[in-house]
Amino acid sequence: MPAAVIAFVLILVMVACDGGSTSSTPTATPTAPASVTPAHGGSAANPQVALERVASGFSKPLYVVEPPDGSGRLFVVEQNGKIRIIKDGAIASQPFLDAGPVITSSGNEQGLLGLTFHPKFKENGRFFITYTAKNGDNTLAEYRVSSDPAKADAASAKVLIAIPDFAANHNGGMVAFGPDGYLYLSTGDGGQGGDPKANGQNKNVLLAKILRIDVDGSAPYAIPPTNPFANGGGKSEVWDYGFRNPWRFSFDRQTGDLWIADVGQNKYEEVNFEPAGSKGGLNYGWNTMEGTHCYQPSDGCNQAGLTLPVNDYSHDDGCSVTGGYVYRGAKEPALAGAYFFTDYCDGVIWALKRDAAGNWQRTTALDSKLAITSFGEDQAGEIYAVSQKDGAIYRLRAK
Repeated sequence: MPAAVIAFVLILVMVACDGGSTSSTPTATPTAPASVTPAHGGSAANPQVALERVASGFSKPLYVVEPPDGSGRLFVVEQNGKIRIIKDGAIASQPFLDAGPVITSSGNEQGLLGLTFHPKFKENGRFFITYTAKNGDNTLAEYRVSSDPAKADAASAKVLIAIPDFAANHNGGMVAFGPDGYLYLSTGDGGQGGDPKANGQNKNVLLAKILRIDVDGSAPYAIPPTNPFANGGGKSEVWDYGFRNPWRFSFDRQTGDLWIADVGQNKYEEVNFEPAGSKGGLNYGWNTMEGTHCYQPSDGCNQAGLTLPVNDYSHDDGCSVTGGYVYRGAKEPALAGAYFFTDYCDGVIWALKRDAAGNWQRTTALDSKLAITSFGEDQAGEIYAVSQKDGAIYRLRAK
């Protein structure tokens, strides 16, 4: 595998940057929140953002999310297996869960990767994590909260999916509930470079996919009857295919549209858009395509039946896309309707919107100078950025 490939793989996201925190005990928010601000203001067509620090001191943070329980708590995923809680700017001294005993984080892209809470978490206490297991399997597991709302019940762990993997990289790891109530999970193509096992275009494997399952059906899960391959033609769990490493995806809470950022190979990064109401079964092109460009073959590739990204960029502007969210909160109306995403290596936060003619336009919202591993969203629709460079969580605000 060429060194350049290793350098461009997403969770470089997983590598601690120079100056990054290695502390295992997070610290509370400063009295005066630190901010990263752009040099000039913005407009509805070109929204500008600043970053307001919420908390810092995390070790290799990879995700942040708020559970639907009305508690106002933010849960931060650390690559080493810990999930930590922020409440009113203070960080609990003890982790909500330490999955360290069941994971491996020896590879740069391995570890605890994702977290989501059941839509009825307040009533049933169920939540789901994704991680690379000790044997390297890409794993989805269910847990429950204990009688103490600040502690998970580690003994409640139940593995739902374990996908054997042949390499340490390209593990996907995003997990979230869609507006349809089903659980969606992203998986990478298995690793190395160029998709050597041809998993991207193979509908009969679970790697290189977005999966959709019903965790409220029969154990360990049921297949939604409307899944595109529920009756054959591919693995019944598969929703979409043709991905390299879809590290982060999100649903627009207002429209139900699905946004999928897929990490590229040596040249291009891409953002994909799947409108609400899709019946799934879409082929996003890897490894025939890298972004909107032919990959294999490098020229004259057959693009029939492929769903191409709505935006891509070359490695002149970065090396590893970090997908984000469409802003639907109430605090920052100037940001409404824009999809915010970034590149882990470059640190520029972009806003992506359709113009009056219906064309997608990408504008620079902030040159953050941070190594942003992920974005997250709270229950009010506010967006947060997770920075590995300084081990901090920031809230996006308008500038």
